[in-house]
Amino acid sequence: MSDAAQLPLDLGHRAAMEAEDFLVADSNLEAVGWLDRWPEWPAPALVIHGPAGCGKTHLTQVWRARSGAVSLAPGDLAHADLPALMGQGGAVAIDDADGLSGEAEEHALFHLYNMARDSGGHLLLTARIPPARWPVRLPDLASRLRAAPTVAVEGPDDVLLSAVLVKLFADRQLRVGTDVIGFVVPRMERSFAAARRLVADLDAASLAYRRPITVPLARTVMGRRQEERD
Repeated sequence: MSDAAQLPLDLGHRAAMEAEDFLVADSNLEAVGWLDRWPEWPAPALVIHGPAGCGKTHLTQVWRARSGAVSLAPGDLAHADLPALMGQGGAVAIDDADGLSGEAEEHALFHLYNMARDSGGHLLLTARIPPARWPVRLPDLASRLRAAPTVAVEGPDDVLLSAVLVKLFADRQLRVGTDVIGFVVPRMERSFAAARRLVADLDAASLAYRRPITVPLARTVMGRRQEERD
């Protein structure tokens, strides 16, 4: 059979996003502790910040399942029915909250915060940077965000990155040897986002060349990615 690459069909995969699938480590332990304390938070809002792919989305999914929270993007705020969203003791999760753009979105978040405070509800805000560095122009909103508990989720160490790779391969129903994990971890970018891209590339290469994911295949894929960056 020819070793020429065949076009793989992108059938997609379903990532495991339940609470039991989340990998707890030193880098996210504090954030997990705060979510476990809900609804006994000392303020209406909690802010979780960290780099792309560090697990913020997974943490949000876990909290939404527990709290019944509605999920919003910053761009949805200005047009949302805020009283209906919050209700009595309601919960709202806003991803990429540091992406607020414009006066209307800032005023909407300010009013949503006040509604949560008055009704006993809660907001979970995720972002890449802490609230003190958000370009918020509305002083009252800025003061409320600065008063909210804020917790950082750090990038992964070798142990956590290895575990994440194993999980990502398992999400795609792929079995990969520990030698492959040991080869790629010290050579890859130190982020969960990079881990997802690498697993997707290895999966695609395995399908294209009809070969299992081995160290030689990983070396080839990573070499090509390096050449593309150079």
